[in-house]
Amino acid sequence: VALMTLTLFPVRLLVAAAMMLLAWPLALVASLGSAEKEPEQPLALWRKVVDFLLKAIMRTMWFAGGFHRVAVKGRQALPTEAAILTLAPHSSYFDAIPVTMTMSSIVMKAESRDIPIWGTLIRYIRPVFVSRSDQDSRRKTVEEIKRRAQSNGKWPQIMIFPEGTCTNRTCLITFKPGAFIPGAPVQPVVLRYPNKLDTITWTWQGPGALEILWLTLCQFHNQVEIEFLPVYSPSEEEKRSPALYASNVRRVMAEALGVSVTDYTFEDCQLALAEGQLRLPADTCLLEFARLVRGLGLKPEKLEKDLDKYSESARKKGGEKMGIAEFAASLEVPVSDLLEDMFSLFDESGSGQVDLRECVVALSVVCRPARTLDTIQLAFKMYGAQEDGSVGEGDLSCILKTALGVAELTVTDLFRAIDQEEKGKITFADFHRFAEMYPDFAEEYLYPDQTHFESCAETPPALIPNGFCADFSPENSDAGRKPVRKKLD
Repeated sequence: VALMTLTLFPVRLLVAAAMMLLAWPLALVASLGSAEKEPEQPLALWRKVVDFLLKAIMRTMWFAGGFHRVAVKGRQALPTEAAILTLAPHSSYFDAIPVTMTMSSIVMKAESRDIPIWGTLIRYIRPVFVSRSDQDSRRKTVEEIKRRAQSNGKWPQIMIFPEGTCTNRTCLITFKPGAFIPGAPVQPVVLRYPNKLDTITWTWQGPGALEILWLTLCQFHNQVEIEFLPVYSPSEEEKRSPALYASNVRRVMAEALGVSVTDYTFEDCQLALAEGQLRLPADTCLLEFARLVRGLGLKPEKLEKDLDKYSESARKKGGEKMGIAEFAASLEVPVSDLLEDMFSLFDESGSGQVDLRECVVALSVVCRPARTLDTIQLAFKMYGAQEDGSVGEGDLSCILKTALGVAELTVTDLFRAIDQEEKGKITFADFHRFAEMYPDFAEEYLYPDQTHFESCAETPPALIPNGFCADFSPENSDAGRKPVRKKLD
């Protein structure tokens, strides 16, 4: 690495930069005009020349970066055969190689178009932009994908990474439904990087973007394989159910890759890795709860807005238990197998009755995992006495057990430390003041026998390279079904 850093790395970096600068004026001229306007058919000769030159320039850039040979298997479908290409696994910004080879459109953040030089190159491929500031952006994006998919090949093919984030390629996580909502045929495309030393993978754990670039450019030869699988045409049932369509395409791609699948998503990793006073332990059941929430079609954004409504309803009921029919009505969803699975997580005694307050606390953690104190404050409002909002040791135990999703939890030492006046009760103000004074109170008071707090993020049972939380990945896509793991089991 030291030798390459002083010799090959600077040369490759300069050549790559030169290629991007060379491509910029071509992309600028070719991208003039309205991006919403339907591309001319057939393409004018000058556009065909620009397209050829840009592909050649980009291929030269990748060659200079060490990707001397790009192995391509299978045949890329025509736009009339499959308007959407689904790529997986998504593990790095080097996954842009198939994009530049085909000049297909992609779905990108709207902010990307403002990046100097790179933004111009992006606009040339006529991407579908997603705006974080626009609340209606998700719907508009799906509608635009559907419009292009139904254009009978008039628009460039759209390449979509349905995982929605980078993983380390050890499995395929849940596919997001955007590419499958139009109900049009898609062509699955799988990517492989069969290098002896992995310098490609870029996830939320492990080497950062610049380090990945440096190490990859220091590697003399980098291998990449792109395999175009047969076009997948959805059945009528899959057209009606984008989630089923996405799951079946994922299964086909996983078989081609020889890897397993997991029903968990990047949002689950965010939940497991969230910073806050209460880090989720390795044996939490909240990850299973989060999966069930998604399966019921409950959107975290909407749930977060409705938390106050749910908490008020739970507060009025106090500790009164409810059956599954009333539980379904409270969440505004029909009774189903998934709801029964969720219900059983809170049915500790198997009596067929649950406390809605526990579900609201769990929902709060799933919707805002890093905002620990907001969840605790919401819980105090539901469990607290009417006169002063205080709770006893038993209620605090129930709140924290639910917030952590664990079997048993001893809170006696923590309660006594907060209740310095020995009133036998504490308010949220007392808890908040104590948490600010002792931000690591969980390690000291809730897990006193452990020298280091065992969380999903910190102590996986086996070392997995660069960033996938193996400790909550099920062995197969049916994990978490029957028998259901209860909160106290």
